[in-house]
Amino acid sequence: MQRIWNFIRRVDLLMALVPLLLGILSVVMIHSIMGEANRTVFVQALAFGLGFAVMVVTALIDTEYYDKLYDYKVFYILSIVVQATVFIPGLGMSAYGSQAWINLGVTTMQPSELVKITFVLTLASYLARHRDELMTFKGFCRAFGFSTPIIGLVAYIDMGAGIVLGFIFVGMIFAAGIRGVIFLRLAVAFMVAMPIVYRFLAPHQKERFAAFLNPNNTEIDATYQVLQSKIAIGTGGFFGKGLGNGTVKASGFLPVQESDFIYSIICEELGFVGGAVVILLYALLLYRFWRTTSRAHTEYDALIGIGFFAMFGFQIFENIGMTMGVMPITGITLPFLSAGGSSVVANFIALGILAGIAFRTSERSYKHIDTEVNPGLI
Repeated sequence: MQRIWNFIRRVDLLMALVPLLLGILSVVMIHSIMGEANRTVFVQALAFGLGFAVMVVTALIDTEYYDKLYDYKVFYILSIVVQATVFIPGLGMSAYGSQAWINLGVTTMQPSELVKITFVLTLASYLARHRDELMTFKGFCRAFGFSTPIIGLVAYIDMGAGIVLGFIFVGMIFAAGIRGVIFLRLAVAFMVAMPIVYRFLAPHQKERFAAFLNPNNTEIDATYQVLQSKIAIGTGGFFGKGLGNGTVKASGFLPVQESDFIYSIICEELGFVGGAVVILLYALLLYRFWRTTSRAHTEYDALIGIGFFAMFGFQIFENIGMTMGVMPITGITLPFLSAGGSSVVANFIALGILAGIAFRTSERSYKHIDTEVNPGLI
């Protein structure tokens, strides 16, 4: 009980307040999009309540326990097993062109959201133990081979989530100390592999890239979607049309408004001010992530921080950029705003782990100060 009280006293308020504000905005905007307090609104509100509870519990678990589980490859195996559940007949279900969900009866779950968390934890353990090897190309290849089964499986099922994992891998391995020349080779190899990878993409995925490369070709469905998104953002003006008054939203021409394109609706109904406030909140959140990472006492904690910073940062940039046409459509959700219980709860798990790292860093610093003033206290 004392530890819980200490956590409440030293919790990073911004790290807790920003998701709360985004959560309120999310429920309000989804209600506006749906036009009523339906099941989607209820599930989103419930997910935030559950998410906050999970965040507190997760924050109280010392990350050293996660690191110890690496010896048994717990998170590595869990990542593969959890994602593979979508292939189980009667459990896996298809939506939006991919079989990336599982049916739990009362609700659905997207396993890739949980895999993002377990992937960061297991990769952080691997890199902390093999950091010196990354100075060689052979060591990098081993790290790449370690990560490929998870990234490849997720990308096969959900390309958007696979891209997020790929970006997490690059961010973490770069932070772990990969040599610049190896990183350059990785970039060249990626560019060479792109045409080959493109051949294996699903038709709707190829269409999204075609729309990105041909932004003025309205015969491509994905281009039309981006055009509608731009119209929504542009017609919102400075203060917006007001909640529930979005004309592009009402037309129904913009798909999955409550998820992929929720930022477009925010800009249409709340204007430039609403869109700017959202970006400011994300900037504050990412700043706290970076601050926590830079002050971490262990290499493992720092690598976890980098992983989650990369995860949130890329998803925010990709989703908002997608609505403006500067990034291809990938189906990547906007953290804490897009509708989706799996995404919300997974984001809170990541937030709880980071809040725990920040709390323990503060706790150790506090004890260190007390020890210097009166060594007999500890």
